[in-house]
Amino acid sequence: MPVALAGCNDALSVVAPAGPAAQTIATLWWVMLAGSGLICVLVAGLLWAAFRPRGATDEARQERLWIHGLGLAFPLSILAALLAYGLWVGERLLPRAGADVVRVSAAGERWSWSFGYADADGRVTEGVLHIPAGRPVDVAVTTRDVIHSFWVPRLAGKLDAIPGHVNVLRLEADRPGVYAGLSAEYSGVGYAGHRFEVHAHDAAAWDAFLRGERP
Repeated sequence: MPVALAGCNDALSVVAPAGPAAQTIATLWWVMLAGSGLICVLVAGLLWAAFRPRGATDEARQERLWIHGLGLAFPLSILAALLAYGLWVGERLLPRAGADVVRVSAAGERWSWSFGYADADGRVTEGVLHIPAGRPVDVAVTTRDVIHSFWVPRLAGKLDAIPGHVNVLRLEADRPGVYAGLSAEYSGVGYAGHRFEVHAHDAAAWDAFLRGERP
């Protein structure tokens, strides 16, 4: 029982969202789970139908059902629906311009993360990313050595940090709090400890952080 309960921690759970991007991803996860469950039930039903005794007059009808209906129409309609939904979800997750957007940078290396702030020139924090709660944040992600992957499961999806490139990830926290982050790309011995935290502040605490005061 303790081993089973160890997987119930919300700190790195994609189904315990704390921001709009993470909520969109969690919804996609539930849709995929429901869809796969329905497909599993359908396959079980088809297996039952395949082995069910039937008369010779049923052969033509069964052939139309299996080949035309379940062999062509069903998968094509499901794939089309998933494609349309996936494109819609992907479009919602794209960073968008706006006056309220906060811009920060994240640079990974074995085995740490450092963060810079466009609104606090020269300010760098190690292992802790500070953001304002309730505002969209664009994180410019890169790496100083090998490929890593920036991921805060409760706030957004993951994005690769690639040497010589900058990729931008939009995240947002609904409320102040501390959110766990990690690298989701295996990059050698020490990878398991390649973690960081995101501290989301209320407006007063964020202003204090930008002034250089201890949050």
